Amino acid sequence: MSQKPDLRLRKRFGQHFLHDPAILGRLVSVIAPQPNQFLVEIGPGLGALTLPLLRAADQLIAIELDRDLIPLLQERCTGIGNLVLHQADALSFDFLTLPRPLRIVGNLPYNVATPILFHLLDQLYEEGAPKFVDMHFLLQREVVDRMAAKPGESAYGRLSVMIQYRCEVTRLFLVPAGAFRPPPKVESAVVRLKPHLIPPVKILDIARFSSLVRQAFSQRRKTIRNNLRGWLTENEIQSVGVDLGARPEVLSLEQFAKLAELMH
Repeated sequence: MSQKPDLRLRKRFGQHFLHDPAILGRLVSVIAPQPNQFLVEIGPGLGALTLPLLRAADQLIAIELDRDLIPLLQERCTGIGNLVLHQADALSFDFLTLPRPLRIVGNLPYNVATPILFHLLDQLYEEGAPKFVDMHFLLQREVVDRMAAKPGESAYGRLSVMIQYRCEVTRLFLVPAGAFRPPPKVESAVVRLKPHLIPPVKILDIARFSSLVRQAFSQRRKTIRNNLRGWLTENEIQSVGVDLGARPEVLSLEQFAKLAELMH
């Protein structure tokens, strides 16, 4: 593809195409695709990761929003395994329609990475069992830091709590801006998400839990007493061992779960 169309595509979707062979090789190595596995790649772009994944697994499902890239991907992957392409938005794509169990990978667009992550979390479990084996994503480093952060760390927030309730989070390695065309203005990182077979805490109503966590972090500099005013009484908050003057970033996953169970 010529340089001019590439630039046009990037302006439309904020695309940053991974091109560094060493980084691509390392990424494929940590994913470790195997034949007969159901791999799903979100945002294959120009196919830099698609091709080695397809060679290793012999089959791949790809979800690409940009219709202009579909013919290029089909041409590049001709004769290399079985590629199934969906021209669709990952934010609304129904992953339940795909064969399972799934392994999901992707270099997610930074401007929609967090919404895509929440969309995947909403579809992660069916009848209490995870539908995904694992997920490997190339993301903005700041997002990976938030996903893996522990209580008390500055990056700890709503994303940390909701991801860690459902998955074990492992930072894998950093990716410099020069590994992309065009280079982003931020550093990137690769992360692995492994769904919990048994959740680390018991939550009876996930929608209620999600709403409480969202509210608790609605104003990070305010205390739990202020952020949850009208949601829980001061006595209720204290009953589960939470300091009324604490800020949300110091509360553990278990404490958020206990607070959620107090809601009526």
